[in-house]
Amino acid sequence: MADLDPSQLNTLIQAADGGWTAGQTSVSALSEDEQARRLGYTPGPGEESLEQRNQASAAKIGALKATISAAAAYDWRNVGGNNYITPIRDQGGCGSCVSFGSTATVEAMIRIQRGNPGLAVDLSEASLFFCIGPASGASCSNGWYMTPAMDGYKNTGVPDEACFPYTDHQQACAQCSNWASRATKISGWHTISSAADMKTWISTKGPLASCFTVYNDFFSYKSGVYKHVSGGVAGGHCISVIGYSDAGGFWICKNSWGTGWGEQGFFCIAYGQCGIDSTMWAVEGILETGWLNNTKVVGLWTIDQDRNAWAYLNGYGWRKIAWDNDNIFFDLLRLLAAAKEGGRPVNVYQDNGVIKQIYVL
Repeated sequence: MADLDPSQLNTLIQAADGGWTAGQTSVSALSEDEQARRLGYTPGPGEESLEQRNQASAAKIGALKATISAAAAYDWRNVGGNNYITPIRDQGGCGSCVSFGSTATVEAMIRIQRGNPGLAVDLSEASLFFCIGPASGASCSNGWYMTPAMDGYKNTGVPDEACFPYTDHQQACAQCSNWASRATKISGWHTISSAADMKTWISTKGPLASCFTVYNDFFSYKSGVYKHVSGGVAGGHCISVIGYSDAGGFWICKNSWGTGWGEQGFFCIAYGQCGIDSTMWAVEGILETGWLNNTKVVGLWTIDQDRNAWAYLNGYGWRKIAWDNDNIFFDLLRLLAAAKEGGRPVNVYQDNGVIKQIYVL
């Protein structure tokens, strides 16, 4: 059904009360082989098959609709008028969706953790896919799976896009020589399978990565709430789930097919459809290393435990103060307290989110 005329497909959608609109998109006119290369999720060891995901999602539709959420609707593109989601990317003709879905989620978490929706952050999908991925079988033709992608962010880290720009063809790892000092790591990750927990995480923590079955009609999606109506299985695909609506019964997702597809690159998909909500992947936090310059200390917190104190840095959030020994700990705490009291800016060096050095300006 890849070549089904949009008007015919819209007739089928209306007959099935599908709730979405089809049309010509940046991927709908491609051949089936070219469309398949816009996907790339191949479940790996320990991950559910696409069919198992479909069955699990279908089985929890009732729970999804009945769950009383922390918020009835949430969208990280509009939280108090602020957009925490980074711009739409295009994976092109390489099955690298796992890298794009996980990276989109990490980028949003950086902005959220910093409390800065305008923060310039653009991580290298190429580094994740072509440098970390091959050890677990990643390639443009084979695709990849979520576990090693998340482990890659946790154990190795991913530098910025400028360190290794993405192109949509198979290539050798060619990142910059100082990539390690520019890498972003996450503190950990876990999967979520409870409908209530998915919504609670999104509305209180941030987006989740997820994967689902793509059918041929999905390539023609223009707007509305997608439900599978026509066509066979094209393959598996991973994206970032950035919000939801209980009233509408759908998830809001960021795709990696450019802005010429869907709702300027985003889409909505109904609860229980295509395995989207069988399991989702949560990024627990961002570990940051490097200098934070010309910031202010706006809060200090400590507790009656040995060397346990935190500083709140304007624009960056809470950071733990190094606890290596008493001299280091109390020197840093004294400098931070003096900077806060005097309203003086500071330069701070953090190692995986821990304050190691400070200079009061």
